[in-house]
Amino acid sequence: MEEPIKKTDEQWKDQLTKEQFIVLRQKGTEAPFTGKYYANKEKGTYLCAACGQELFSSDTKFDSGTGWPSFFKPISEDKVTRKEDNSHFMERIEVVCSRCGSHLGHVFNDGPAPTGERFCMNSISLDFKKED
Repeated sequence: MEEPIKKTDEQWKDQLTKEQFIVLRQKGTEAPFTGKYYANKEKGTYLCAACGQELFSSDTKFDSGTGWPSFFKPISEDKVTRKEDNSHFMERIEVVCSRCGSHLGHVFNDGPAPTGERFCMNSISLDFKKED
């Protein structure tokens, strides 16, 4: 496992755009159908926009109809951390990058086989590395 990345809010603000900081570091959410990756069909790997850790393969991406990029599993379970999230009067499981702790989105139990999970991620939390 890679060495954890720890930065102050000021260091993150210097690195990220204002919108990225709100989502990645303050657990915000982008509006559905507005992110650059929700309809992306290219082959490649999705990375954490804050630290570059590889998170999801395009092979596990599917159209959930929600307006956010959705995946049925991460590249490896050690790339993401699941946390209980009871904010906004809901019971959900937050997904954060295991390397830098940045908020990526949430995981739900209504995804396709083989996992039955839907990792609903914010496009702004991701970068994309196109397959050669």
